[in-house]
Amino acid sequence: MDVHKLWYGNKLLGRVFNILRENNPELAGDRRRTVMRPPQVLREGTKKTVFVNFMDLCKTMHRQPEHVMAFLLAEMGTSGSLDGQQRLVVQGRFAPKNFEGILRRYVNEYVICNGCKSPDTILSKENRLFFLRCEKCGSGRSVAPIKAGFVARVGRRKAGT
Repeated sequence: MDVHKLWYGNKLLGRVFNILRENNPELAGDRRRTVMRPPQVLREGTKKTVFVNFMDLCKTMHRQPEHVMAFLLAEMGTSGSLDGQQRLVVQGRFAPKNFEGILRRYVNEYVICNGCKSPDTILSKENRLFFLRCEKCGSGRSVAPIKAGFVARVGRRKAGT
């Protein structure tokens, strides 16, 4: 085969792929990964952990902080609340890796579309069930409700009980 024809063919193919990529990035095989910043976790005293960038991560995922908080606390088997600076204060000592793993599970269950793997989804509640609908491909599925696991009551017992 003539070298000139091969070069011209490759150049033409390159132009076609560039046009394809510009007009339909999802078809060109360029999977845009949503990059979430890792959780910033601080220790407060000896018995509390503070998740500093909790609200930022909720905004990145486009999810209600109450829903994300309910999932985190249920998975960790503890209690917690938002403080005045909108940071999540959790009872107990937890490492950033604990939060990362649980957030990854949350994203897989309540954010990412099973069909096209897009994070552009909407979580809505209809008749006591949560549904995930994808904005990109239009598919939908129901998602599991958040179940609080067994939380042992730990503390001092009163004398005589």
